Amino acid sequence: MTKPMTQQDDDTIGGRIGRSREALGIDIAELATKLGVKPETMRGWERDRAEPRANKLIMLAGILGVSPAWLIGGYGEGAEDVDLDDAGRAAKLDLLRSRRDVLDGEIARLEALAAKSA
Repeated sequence: MTKPMTQQDDDTIGGRIGRSREALGIDIAELATKLGVKPETMRGWERDRAEPRANKLIMLAGILGVSPAWLIGGYGEGAEDVDLDDAGRAAKLDLLRSRRDVLDGEIARLEALAAKSA
């Protein structure tokens, strides 16, 4: 459901960035890499210690699948309001599966180390 332009999300820009990132299942380092900024920069934005410049804000909105107006002022649809299309769902599934594979590999490695030391 689309929010009317008069209805506003009362969170901060940092809160909206964080909520959008979490809704997509992306961690700070991953999003920072996609944007070409340092993770510390992303953390600063999410903590409202700084705000992205216009070019990074537009890129950020595109990656997060929200409008720049929503990120800046909370007007319109946010990450929680957007339904993923088939391609978006497939991309999110691929991302989650690759993370699961990494976690499974790390678990197996740690279990092997634990078995050696037991």
